Amino acid sequence: MDGASVRERANDLPREPGVYQFRDDDATLYVGKAVDLRARVRSYADPRSRRIERMVERSVEIEPAVTDTETQALLLEANLIKRHQPRYNVRLKDDKSYPLVQLTDHEFPRIEITRDPEPGATAFGPYTERGRVETVVKALRETYGVRGCSEHKFAGRDRPCLDHDIGLCTAPCTGEISRGEYIGDVESVEGFLEGSTGVLADPLRREMDRATEEQNFERAANCRDKLDVVESFHDGGGAAVAAAADEQWVDVLGAVIEGDRATVARLHSEDGQLVERDRHTLSVPDDDTGEIGGVLAAFIVQYYAERSLPDALLLPERFDDDELDAWLDSEAVAVRVPGAGREATLVELALKNARRGRGRADGTAALADALGLDSANRIEGFDVSHAQGRAAVGSDVTFLDGDPEKADYRRKKLDDANDDYANMCALVAWRARRAVEGRDERPDPDLLLIDGGEGQLNAARDALSDVGWDVPAIGLAKAEERVVTPDGSFEWPDDAPERHLLQRVRDEAHRFAVQYHQTVRDEVSTVLDDVPGVGPQTRRRLLRRFGSVDGVRAASAEELQAVTGVGEKTATTLRARL
Repeated sequence: MDGASVRERANDLPREPGVYQFRDDDATLYVGKAVDLRARVRSYADPRSRRIERMVERSVEIEPAVTDTETQALLLEANLIKRHQPRYNVRLKDDKSYPLVQLTDHEFPRIEITRDPEPGATAFGPYTERGRVETVVKALRETYGVRGCSEHKFAGRDRPCLDHDIGLCTAPCTGEISRGEYIGDVESVEGFLEGSTGVLADPLRREMDRATEEQNFERAANCRDKLDVVESFHDGGGAAVAAAADEQWVDVLGAVIEGDRATVARLHSEDGQLVERDRHTLSVPDDDTGEIGGVLAAFIVQYYAERSLPDALLLPERFDDDELDAWLDSEAVAVRVPGAGREATLVELALKNARRGRGRADGTAALADALGLDSANRIEGFDVSHAQGRAAVGSDVTFLDGDPEKADYRRKKLDDANDDYANMCALVAWRARRAVEGRDERPDPDLLLIDGGEGQLNAARDALSDVGWDVPAIGLAKAEERVVTPDGSFEWPDDAPERHLLQRVRDEAHRFAVQYHQTVRDEVSTVLDDVPGVGPQTRRRLLRRFGSVDGVRAASAEELQAVTGVGEKTATTLRARL
């Protein structure tokens, strides 16, 4: 698509808030938000960077979606980025998204909170806090009786369900209400979701007044609480946030960018005390390196899906996003970039966490804390595999930030020896020598994980000591899932994230070693296949029993007969051919 095509398509768009998608034939390439769809899309006729220029060139269509407000455009953009993971957007790697409310396209529509509306459904939102949405949907059902059941439960009923008994549904499934009356109630629900607050607020206010007159104060208080949520539902809920104590909850963010990955660390403070820390990875498009403000803006919108916003955000840099500013202002969230004092110290701590990876939910932080390490972001796992000493091989797998880094996997053939300790010592010594001599382009790991117990770990540590490579090493014993360190061994709880991380590394090292061992063992297949009377099954039995073609060669005719079941003549021919 060229500039002229972009202008032509932009002329057909409305001057309203909304979201636009640049798409190629197969996928969404970029998602953006706009206060004025026509003006924003037209600006892409003259791209502001080489990255955006490449995106426009690859696009074949522009798909718009109009929203009622700028805030809805902001949140819908976050939903679409999470759903489509477009390569030209900054993308937070989690599965959170903002809730929507849908009225399904059925004869008797149902109301439902969802992240992924059904085809043909009328969807409203997205909204920031699921709790407020659930309160409003329940109040709508109590007032108008719109059903919430699935099609399976709705079809074929001969009596109303419990929802009808407790006043949440008018039971159109059994004809307790005519279709015309039911659709009238659905239209009232649509009116509220489109912005007519009084459609729901007025009945709630009347019910509250009636309960007060009857001195049913508990019911009156319940109506009052619902009314507060309903009346703030369409204005961003700023009043509800402002009513809270001044800045009880504060989130501090720090961000770093390395290549096409960004890391954002979040510190959460309640009443002046740090109570939580976590770390998140985002994918950054080409040519966006160094734009910390853009990363922070993308993180804020995408992270606070179904999460309550804090009273204040402390940032290392200011972002340039008017729509995000307007949304945070409507939610009464103070945004500051402190230059000195305690707040600046907290921002610096968040930056250190982003650089060092402490607080990540994948287990790296917990592992580092448990072992007393500065970091456990980069782990290499080692295992050996052989068949009674034959076709011996070793694996060296790498995990980065809790995920396999397969480009950094390595493997090595070892001298045949039926000695797991000697094999492990040789494997680790090979890795250590390459590191010390500068022949391995990979960075030094934060930790080595040895598949095995105390014996394997001691063998690995002997190799490290002999070569002079100063890297911490621990073992993980399979049978008891014990963690073995130079200072002793211990067991972590089954649900501990640090234990899960070590298990993933250990299991991957084992898988990779076994896979390579089978490859080496099967290299002799063509030799065995040439022997008359030896088919694929016989060949596999031979290799399982003797480990390699050398093992088969060393076997006697009687041993070959016992393993394969072939006759004496075939066994003799087999030995002669080998």
